Amino acid sequence: MEVHHLRTLRELRDRGSVTAVAQALHLSPSAVSQQIASLQRGVQIPLTEQRGRVLVLTPAGERLAEAGGDVLESLARAENSVNEYLASPQEPVSVTAFHSAGLAWFPALIASSLSDSDGPMVRCRDEDVSINGFVDLVSDHDVVIAHRPIASDPWPTRRVHVTPVLQEPIDLAIHREHPLAKQETVSLTDLVGEIWVAAHEGFALEPLIVQAMFATAGTPIQITHRVNEFNLVAAIIAKTRMVGLLPRYTGLIPYFREHVVLRPIKGLVLGRHIDILTRPEARTRVSTRTVIDRVIKIAEETRSLSAGG
Repeated sequence: MEVHHLRTLRELRDRGSVTAVAQALHLSPSAVSQQIASLQRGVQIPLTEQRGRVLVLTPAGERLAEAGGDVLESLARAENSVNEYLASPQEPVSVTAFHSAGLAWFPALIASSLSDSDGPMVRCRDEDVSINGFVDLVSDHDVVIAHRPIASDPWPTRRVHVTPVLQEPIDLAIHREHPLAKQETVSLTDLVGEIWVAAHEGFALEPLIVQAMFATAGTPIQITHRVNEFNLVAAIIAKTRMVGLLPRYTGLIPYFREHVVLRPIKGLVLGRHIDILTRPEARTRVSTRTVIDRVIKIAEETRSLSAGG
């Protein structure tokens, strides 16, 4: 049974004629008759009968119209519940992010949630996945903070809605006492013979290393260690003279800034897009949009502080 057919039957019970139903539902009388006939085809006993020139309900039709009213009431309650859910600013929002974004932004995001009693409560989780894994995370989380290299393919918008957060440069990370730290920028020829700490194959920064390899016109780059967690990369560099790549805004916590410095590499445009991925329906919630706006604001504050420092 179609809901609009049940609605038409109830209207016929309440209004008493096909003409009155047609006027109320902004349909033609023939369209009303067709809907009732379509409903009748799914029922074994007559729902209506002709009394003179007026079509009226049979006892079975009366019972079905009453049950249809219950269905319409339940649907209205369900719709109202959904609308309240979508409009509520306090509905919880699950957020996941790769490690460096989580480290840089989760504390402020959680603090803002705790301080705003009228806003959404966030539930944060870090995820260490390859680039292709971020899209799948939208099935389990309302907000997915994802990253991909600048030159990579865009996210598949047929599956997710994309909200840009920022474009973050990627710099060479070296020990503060490394000879190259005295330079404002570093060239690829300066890096010949250096030992690298690089991200795992298939992760967001690993293609940048490959790009650097090709840009050296055949000069080999020695990658000795594969580490995804940026603070571990920074810790290794802080204790050694190895080099690596770190994001400019989210790659270093204050502790490591005493030991590690970042320098741009001349001739290479290295960076990553940081975006928020959501299912389209998740963005219809007020609470989800509130969290997205907060993430963007926190990210901009982080960028400004790093640029100022």
